[in-house]
Amino acid sequence: MTPRVRLVMLLVGLAGVVVMLATALPELPGFGGHTHPYRDRAMTAAYHQSTANAVASVNFDQRAFDTFGEETILIASVMGVAALVRRLPEEQRRERRQRGHVLESTRWAATVFLPLTVLLGADVVTHGAITPGGGFQGGAIAATGIHLLYLGGRYRLLERLRPLALFEVTEAAGLAGFLAVAVTGLAVAGSVLANFLPRGQLTQLLSAGTVPALNFAVGVAVASSIILLIAGFLEQALAITGHRSDSQADDEAAS
Repeated sequence: MTPRVRLVMLLVGLAGVVVMLATALPELPGFGGHTHPYRDRAMTAAYHQSTANAVASVNFDQRAFDTFGEETILIASVMGVAALVRRLPEEQRRERRQRGHVLESTRWAATVFLPLTVLLGADVVTHGAITPGGGFQGGAIAATGIHLLYLGGRYRLLERLRPLALFEVTEAAGLAGFLAVAVTGLAVAGSVLANFLPRGQLTQLLSAGTVPALNFAVGVAVASSIILLIAGFLEQALAITGHRSDSQADDEAAS
């Protein structure tokens, strides 16, 4: 694609955004007023679906299709970054020698907070329908917790505890789980992502119908995506130390 074509596509896109904003903005409620039709409708729908966390109701019930798009965008972005930071044939990977010094207090703090952070992430995902949080937040917290090992100077242990092949599978499984709930809603209730499960009682863990299931699927996908993403960056920063010369590449090819 030539620069001129890209510029034309950009201008067409910007023109479309301007037209949509010019059409929509006059219809919005006045700023600072007491009328909030979207809030009232969202809260009413959340209460009707027994979802105590109104934000989760909006994300995983009232506009769950948008959330599915956001999840696919995240995974596609991670795949793009992973392709960019992948090890090239001319790059070589060498064992990294220990450099610098990690304070013993930092090492102990990482050891203590790792399980707590992962547990907090799982809790945020599990209770996403009834308390603040959800799959995106909990997945990010859990993935961050695992990388406390790196802060504690235990990169090799981190490599052993995060089998990337497994997280590639769980990333896809999270997306497939979301899609499975969507298709089941179509088959059972007649519409994609319909909330077809029993909604239980408000504020109870087993409530909100399909919201907890979608929260869990997103949590798995987000945690796996972040782990794969950071693994690619760390691989580039710590393990790939240079480029092979042409003679080295020829020798390896000959062997």
